[in-house]
Amino acid sequence: MMKAKHDEVKTTIRIYKETMDKLEYIAEYYGRSKNKEIDWAIKQHIKAFEDEMGKIILDGSDES
Repeated sequence: MMKAKHDEVKTTIRIYKETMDKLEYIAEYYGRSKNKEIDWAIKQHIKAFEDEMGKIILDGSDES
């Protein structure tokens, strides 16, 4: 299920050009935007953490 737009957070990051160029290459390979590729990568990182350390429960979390 897609989250509502008001659940999204905008942020700015600093990243080396070479890293961004490689990210853009990967995103294009998989048919995703750079933003969606970053979102996917972050979710994979969180999943790997939770698989090893247990589910992260946040106060006020809707458990999704």
